[in-house]
Amino acid sequence: MKKNIIFILLFFVLTCSCVGFLAGEGLAQENTPAQNGEVQWWWKKDKARDSEQGIPELKGGSEADQRVQEPLGLDELQARYPDTVFLHGPTTENRVALTFDDGPDPRFTPEVLDVLAEYNVPATFFLMGARAEESPELARRITEEGHVVGNHTFWHPDLVEEGDIETLVNEVTRTEDTLANIIDYRTTLFRPPYGFLYDELVEELQELEYSVIAWSVDSLDWQNIGPQEIAQNVFEDIHPGAIILMHDGAPAEEDRTETIESLREIIPVLQEQGYEFVTVPDLLNIPYQR
Repeated sequence: MKKNIIFILLFFVLTCSCVGFLAGEGLAQENTPAQNGEVQWWWKKDKARDSEQGIPELKGGSEADQRVQEPLGLDELQARYPDTVFLHGPTTENRVALTFDDGPDPRFTPEVLDVLAEYNVPATFFLMGARAEESPELARRITEEGHVVGNHTFWHPDLVEEGDIETLVNEVTRTEDTLANIIDYRTTLFRPPYGFLYDELVEELQELEYSVIAWSVDSLDWQNIGPQEIAQNVFEDIHPGAIILMHDGAPAEEDRTETIESLREIIPVLQEQGYEFVTVPDLLNIPYQR
């Protein structure tokens, strides 16, 4: 009888030891130090994971902040403000307008002017106030050679991202004053940087007595592509009354040599197709100065 009791007790002790060892191993794995040096206890592990992950954030920021003002498509703006926003001229005549943005740029504008003079083609240049102030002789050369100048703001901001009327007014009026001191007239043509506007900005431009000049053919020369591709982009979308977007200015790290070379293909080919090149105010029959 005593032997049976001793055997049972020994069996019980051995069983408890094994269970305790296995349990200890499990807890040792669960209660490991986290990367921050704190112990992650198994009963808190799921809660810690939820806290670290959190609710997914909106990458672009709060919608309440980002959607206060929203840029509209140029075609939609033109439909809403047909007497102020222009994408193209009459489609009944084979006349088109070349336009150039972001100048005057001493690296590229002189060669653009040389090519235009070679083919006796007038164009419309939308100038930045800051660059005109830096290179007034180039701005004067543009008008002296028979081209028309428009307002492209002073510093080229994203007017929609800035999101206020005051920025627009300051940029436009400062550029208007700067250009007037150089070319001796106040332009009534405006092109927004990136083509970005919304209703309130267009209405303010109406108050300032500006015509907003957009485009119907984008050469995409700002994508730093080759001259043949730039020309092909124009040929694919050209139509009577087209306003063609190109650039004679660029950021410091970019080059517009391809734009200059593309003009030697674009101009003669369109002339052979029967198109006449005119300035934007001639195409639209609107005033360009006051």
